[in-house]
Amino acid sequence: MQLDTPPTSDPRVRRALSRGHLVDLTTYGRRTGLPRRIELVFHAIDGRVVVSGMPRARPRAWLLNIRANPRVVLHLKSIVTADLPATAREITEPAERRRLMERVAANWNRTDVELMVEQSPLIELVIDGYGEAPCQPYLG
Repeated sequence: MQLDTPPTSDPRVRRALSRGHLVDLTTYGRRTGLPRRIELVFHAIDGRVVVSGMPRARPRAWLLNIRANPRVVLHLKSIVTADLPATAREITEPAERRRLMERVAANWNRTDVELMVEQSPLIELVIDGYGEAPCQPYLG
């Protein structure tokens, strides 16, 4: 990949974003501003890059960091390796949250959708330079 070409123009990156898998996510510490990297799973749902986690009553540190600074870096590491700057948006609107969480629960074969809607972190990543529909199915 050339340095002057956005990584999202690479068909391998587009293919990787069209299906969910393990990734790393770098957030920036809400107190220190230092980068913090964590391994998470993302889901490609209706052309969106969605990240969730298991239910827990208290918010995770990575979500608190995103609330303080929504700028993140998504690190692809399976099909292709790429570092993709992005903006995270926490999904809090009840209907949108439920709709997406039902899909996440189905992906994980979970039946506790109500608990996930209530307690699981849920964000959407808007990847820089990736247009309006970042993870459309790869047709190449």
